[in-house]
Amino acid sequence: MLIFNEGTFTCMKILVVIPPDQFRDEELADPVAAFEKAGISFDIASTRKGVCKGMLGARAMATHSLEDVDPGEYAGIMIVGGSGSPTHLWENEMLIKLVQYFYKNRKIVAAICLSPVVLAHAGILKGKTAACYLSPASKREILKEGAYLSEKPVVVDGTIITANGPVAAKEFAAAIIHSLKG
Repeated sequence: MLIFNEGTFTCMKILVVIPPDQFRDEELADPVAAFEKAGISFDIASTRKGVCKGMLGARAMATHSLEDVDPGEYAGIMIVGGSGSPTHLWENEMLIKLVQYFYKNRKIVAAICLSPVVLAHAGILKGKTAACYLSPASKREILKEGAYLSEKPVVVDGTIITANGPVAAKEFAAAIIHSLKG
């Protein structure tokens, strides 16, 4: 059982969630590089600890599984997309609970590519505007949950930040940093 502590964070830190297989390389690499440059620390989590594989060959180490994350340690959550997102993240109950926790506590909730569907499934996009990589399934899932889709590459709606894919990864990272430091 996961217990969410209501602590405050001492340094600015973000939780980065990736699919264990087929995450989109740039959607992890670009934001992580931007966070490092901005002095924002991060942890990488997935559905399991260990090496995760990117669509283009990148490898990333998930030091946390979703079950052992304490969301009270983080100022926000960023969910990377890729073709592994529908299989590994869209219906993941622990990830959905984490997203709901971050949103309820007015922390940054960010997702890119196919992963904004996780936010829709968590029920936090109803009446909100979001960007997403538009596959037939992602479009259906986001609209079904009452969100509005934008053609902009990055959309900020309150504490929710969404982006449509790898080309927008740098702009997505800049929006997250701006919101964290704002």
